[in-house]
Amino acid sequence: MPLRPDASVWGALLGACRIHGNVELGKFASECLFEVDSENVGYYILLSNIYANVGQWESADEVRSLARDRGLKKTSGWSSIELNNRIELFYTGNQSHPHCEEICKELEILTAKIKTVGYIPDCSFVLQDVEEDEKEYILMSHSERLAITYGIISTPPKSPIRIFKNLRVCGDCHNVTKFISKITEREIIVRDSNRFHHFKDGICSCGDYW
Repeated sequence: MPLRPDASVWGALLGACRIHGNVELGKFASECLFEVDSENVGYYILLSNIYANVGQWESADEVRSLARDRGLKKTSGWSSIELNNRIELFYTGNQSHPHCEEICKELEILTAKIKTVGYIPDCSFVLQDVEEDEKEYILMSHSERLAITYGIISTPPKSPIRIFKNLRVCGDCHNVTKFISKITEREIIVRDSNRFHHFKDGICSCGDYW
């Protein structure tokens, strides 16, 4: 490069290593990142995720411990939807919502339906060392799915749904939302930390690149 790479360049490389599963290059990129920006907890989480994705759980724990030792905390993910001038917040695995039972029941029905048209859970987005069936349960409890499902049971059929997520939507949830938009014949607009996603007829405006 004609210029000295900064945190944004090393961060892009680290993100690419997460996508392609390149552990060694990811470790190198993170070491360079920690030299120029050691206070960004996102880089630690990303490196930990790279290790977790290939089953190197001990290394993943070491990276997270390093972040904790430096006083860094991961931002909690949440999704929101506004209905009837009221903002409803959902956290992953949250069961405190008044309509929790109804939401979970509808989500189970939706998941069963999209599986019949080709959906296969991508458990690589679950970064805990647990059994496969538990990984699928964790995916189902992601905040964006809870918010979208609440929108489905709370609004007229075929009406659009708009939600906001404070972090980047995970790849499996992105895939699920495409399927849901198709089987429910709804437009679903998701604003995450990176961009707007407009889902319609099983297709997202981002072209699956975000």
